[in-house]
Amino acid sequence: MQTYEIWDSEYRFMTIVWDNAPIGSGALCTLCLQQLGWKKSTVYNAIRKMCEKGLIQNENATVRVLVPREQVQREESDAFLRRTFSGSLPGFLNAFLSGRTLSEKEAEELKKLIDAHRKEG
Repeated sequence: MQTYEIWDSEYRFMTIVWDNAPIGSGALCTLCLQQLGWKKSTVYNAIRKMCEKGLIQNENATVRVLVPREQVQREESDAFLRRTFSGSLPGFLNAFLSGRTLSEKEAEELKKLIDAHRKEG
């Protein structure tokens, strides 16, 4: 299975692509200038890099998504968990919740998520 590790700036770029694809490369340049302050050359460089990584396709000046946002988020989350917490989800949650309190609604939502992903047996 191919993994798609991307830098923060690449993720910000991909967010614009995910939110607007399919999109013409000229329109993408305009959005990136407005939202990221990027020049045209920077946008075309990002398009090239994301094509090389297999995340997008640029054909006939139209940029299309090849890998959904959720897949990249899942892979980035897994990599962060492995790198920072030796793969321990409880360790991450303990650090994340340290010094915080959850509302009743938040606690219930987390319980539902855990129950939905719990292994049987």
